[in-house]
Amino acid sequence: MQLTSNPTAVEVINLTKTFKGRQALKQVSFKIKDGEMAALVGASGSGKSTLLRNINGLQEVTEGSVKIYGTSLQVNGRLHSKVRVLRSQMGFIFQQFNLVNRLTVLDNVLVGGLSQVSLTRSALRLFTREEKERALIALERVGILEQAYKRASLLSGGQQQRVAIARCLMQGAKIILADEPIASLDPESARKVMELLTSLNRDNGITVITSLHQIQMVRRYFERTVALKDGAVVFDGSIDELNDRKLDSIYGAAVEELVLRGHGEIPV
Repeated sequence: MQLTSNPTAVEVINLTKTFKGRQALKQVSFKIKDGEMAALVGASGSGKSTLLRNINGLQEVTEGSVKIYGTSLQVNGRLHSKVRVLRSQMGFIFQQFNLVNRLTVLDNVLVGGLSQVSLTRSALRLFTREEKERALIALERVGILEQAYKRASLLSGGQQQRVAIARCLMQGAKIILADEPIASLDPESARKVMELLTSLNRDNGITVITSLHQIQMVRRYFERTVALKDGAVVFDGSIDELNDRKLDSIYGAAVEELVLRGHGEIPV
């Protein structure tokens, strides 16, 4: 969903990130409109995960800036004084789910609302009835309400990833950043997670930025693609333009890493 009248949700301006003298990101710039669904594509080491972590301030940039709805979250490595408030607008979905396994599914979702409660209540996990109802509604939205009182460790990988998405809904996130959210999932679970993210974008207007290896998945679910190689943006445009010939010209032999083969195909 890309409407020219929509405001800019995320703007990355000349972002550079250096680790121990090596540039992981090099002068990266792009804009994502509010309500847009965009994919970050690239082989391992291209900088996709680092870019997402810099967008929401989990890592501090070396140079450049990141703006969220026009407000600078960080500039040249200096975080905004209200970074917690700005970050609360962004939900983050990790490849390995990042749940607390000993807690129930419901408690894991309630964690998404911690930015809206006092430190005392968050430390003691003192949640109101209204907050618990909101968390249950979020679990129903992602299709696993019946799992609410199970320990998170008892769920399948696909179910755990849907808990992570419900946590973003509980947070009230306007933007979801998803870092390889289906890399650890079987094909059927991957399909369900991608369809859920697509639904949240289409029906709820949530801006979704997802890093992915698999070009087939990008072609199925996305219109806008930002391709990275060695930390730099090498393509930004319609997925229709990122055809096999273009991929070969960008990645050469490394293109094989971006293409699913045989049993790895995602069912329709």
